[in-house]
Amino acid sequence: MRRCRFTQSTPLIAGLCALIFAIVAVPLGAQAASETHSGIGPVYDAAHEITVNGTIQTVITKHTKGSPAGMHLMVIGSEGVVDAHVGPFLSKATKEALQEGAPVRIVGAMTLQHGKSYLMARELTVGNRTLMVRSERGMLVPMPTARRARSGGETKSPVEANGGAR
Repeated sequence: MRRCRFTQSTPLIAGLCALIFAIVAVPLGAQAASETHSGIGPVYDAAHEITVNGTIQTVITKHTKGSPAGMHLMVIGSEGVVDAHVGPFLSKATKEALQEGAPVRIVGAMTLQHGKSYLMARELTVGNRTLMVRSERGMLVPMPTARRARSGGETKSPVEANGGAR
C-alpha cells in the first residue's frame, strides 16, 4: 500500500497552527485600560469616581491634539491642578458661568489618554446649578436646546421639523 506524502506532514502542520494560534491569542504587553479600548473617547471608570472642589483657573475651548474633544476646565483645588473634561454639549448660559475664579464642584473619574490624566466630569456644579455632563456609564449627555426648553420638552415629528408635507 502506498502512503500519501500529506499524511506524514500532518503533525508538523498541526504544530505550526497551534504555535501561530498561541502567538496571536497571548497579549504581548499590558497597557492602561483607557488606552487599549477601541471605542470613541476614553474609558469612564464609574467605580473610581472622585469629587473635586476648587476654583476654575482656566477655561479651554480650543481642542488640543491628543486630548478629549470639547471644553476643558483647569481647576485648582486641594489635589493641585486638574484638567477636567466637560464635553461639547454645555448650554450657552453654563458656558458663560464658567469663568476664571468661579468655584466649581466636579464629580467624575480620572482617565489616562496619550500619557496625560484627565478628569472626565459626570456632574458639574457651578453657582447653584448642577448639570449632568455624562451618564453613570460615562456617555456624554446632550443638553436640551433653547427651542426644546422653551416648548416644555415638546418634540416635533420629522415631517413637522422639515417644514411639513410637500
